[in-house]
Amino acid sequence: MADNADLDTTGQDRQARRIALWAIGCSVLACVAMLGISLRVLQLKTAPSDQLQALMGDPISTRPSVGRRGDLVDCRGRLLATSTIGWRAFIDPRLIEDLGTIGVELEALIGLDAIETDQKLNRRLHSRFVPVSGILEEWQVDRINSADLAGIGLERRLVRSYPQGSTAARLVGAVGFDHQGLGGLEHALEDQLLGQSGKLKYLRDVRNRPMWVASNGYEPHVDAPPVRLTIDLAIQRYLEERLQEAVDACNAGGGRAIVIDPETGEILALSDIINKREGWPGQPEDPLRESHERLGRNRCVTDPYEPGSTFKPFVWAVATESGVASAKEVLPTPEAIPHRTTSGRRIRDVHYYGPVTWRRVLVKSLNSGMAIVAERLSEQAMQDCVQRFGFGQRTGCGIAGETAGLVTSAKAWSSYTQVSVSMGHEIAVTPLQMVRGFSAFARDGSLPSLRMVSEDDSTPIQQQAISTDMARQVREILEEVMTEGTGRQSQSEHYRLFGKSGTAQLPKVQGGGYHEDRYISSFIAGAPFNQPEVVVLCVIDDPDRSLGAWYGGRVAGPVTRDVIDFTLEYMGVTPDKLPEGMALGNNRTN
Repeated sequence: MADNADLDTTGQDRQARRIALWAIGCSVLACVAMLGISLRVLQLKTAPSDQLQALMGDPISTRPSVGRRGDLVDCRGRLLATSTIGWRAFIDPRLIEDLGTIGVELEALIGLDAIETDQKLNRRLHSRFVPVSGILEEWQVDRINSADLAGIGLERRLVRSYPQGSTAARLVGAVGFDHQGLGGLEHALEDQLLGQSGKLKYLRDVRNRPMWVASNGYEPHVDAPPVRLTIDLAIQRYLEERLQEAVDACNAGGGRAIVIDPETGEILALSDIINKREGWPGQPEDPLRESHERLGRNRCVTDPYEPGSTFKPFVWAVATESGVASAKEVLPTPEAIPHRTTSGRRIRDVHYYGPVTWRRVLVKSLNSGMAIVAERLSEQAMQDCVQRFGFGQRTGCGIAGETAGLVTSAKAWSSYTQVSVSMGHEIAVTPLQMVRGFSAFARDGSLPSLRMVSEDDSTPIQQQAISTDMARQVREILEEVMTEGTGRQSQSEHYRLFGKSGTAQLPKVQGGGYHEDRYISSFIAGAPFNQPEVVVLCVIDDPDRSLGAWYGGRVAGPVTRDVIDFTLEYMGVTPDKLPEGMALGNNRTN
């Protein structure tokens, strides 16, 4: 019995040792396997095969969602700029079987240049996304969808379009391929027009198919709301057509024109034309405009000009209000020869009338009378006159690139400057500044805050230039200009206009001084007389004198009148020139 017990014990020990050896062996094999797997993973990570490289990548994909850029609409809601959906083609090089022929295939399919496609691919062979086209046409999109080529995809893009074509092109501006504003209001209003982008983040499989979207993986985009401008498309279109007609008729170097509501400060229309003429040195130039009509500068806000006699009402008002001259005072203006200032400077008039009243000086636009009174004013008073009407200051209307004009500094101011400024020389203003300053005569003597956006709720800047009584008095004299002065050829048959012409010599670009026979011709006016609703300025750059017309009242005045007539009739404003015996009602018709 004892022997049997010993045998059993020996058998159990052997079995236990075998089990222990197997356990140790399995553990060793497991460790070796784990080590092998780890080494293999390390090898795959550090030196993957070509086949594996094609399938590797971050399993998390992010798909952007672009917020729609806001529309630009005119004051009546008509579209000036809007965003639509477009598509561009892209290639995933890792899914293309033969990269050497894909360019040729795309050229045959949708007309893309094969060489350009190959160049784009060669620069980004390790990318999964290589754009190879711009915005495609509809037939190109259909062909790509029908072909169902591996590795060829379509990317959804927003496309900016301009339904009104060339109307207000430079004012509206343009955007780049990334939908960022490059010029005009597209650039100036970038913060208001730019939508907020969103994104979709998801887990994908090896075939790029979405598998899972986490609860926080989606951020919706936000479309920007439309921006309503003060521009009226109908007035804008008429202004452009009428200005172009005038520039062509007098073979001018260009033209600029603005229409505003003097009460609200809203800019209703704004146009700028350059007429490229060969052999005319010193004429307006804008190389960027030649490359893209929407990207050129807007000369109504960037390029100052000498206003000439259109500046005289401002000096007349300040001088009269300050008491250095009265409207009925008779001034010793010359009868036949130029007037000489106290410094001996010769001041010429187009016509000589002999002694006339201070009021008559403005009606007849006499340089001699302005010079006489200018020498009575102190230099400080003349400088204050310039500032009170907003010259030398930006209007802050919201159009990009606005300049402040050119005003001689107090340090450089001289007796020569004093007399020149009274006649609208040795000072340069932008058309924007001129319509704002002239609006004081259409209002209560204060300047409006010009604006381009209808919903602009910023606090208006109040700047009182002259008293209400003085504004009314100057307006009355400017109406007389239309009947007895330089505005006779620009009278309206329907409305009582008050306005002023200007004909300033064109400054030389090089060497200083002025051209003897080249001019900047302008005309500014408002209407109706009792309750002005529009102020219009037209500036004709360098009209061809050989055609026989170059004075502001002849070349710019008719444009101003026609635009006023069209605008007021379009707005439903009752004419204030009615047959005798008929009563006048309110300006607006029902």
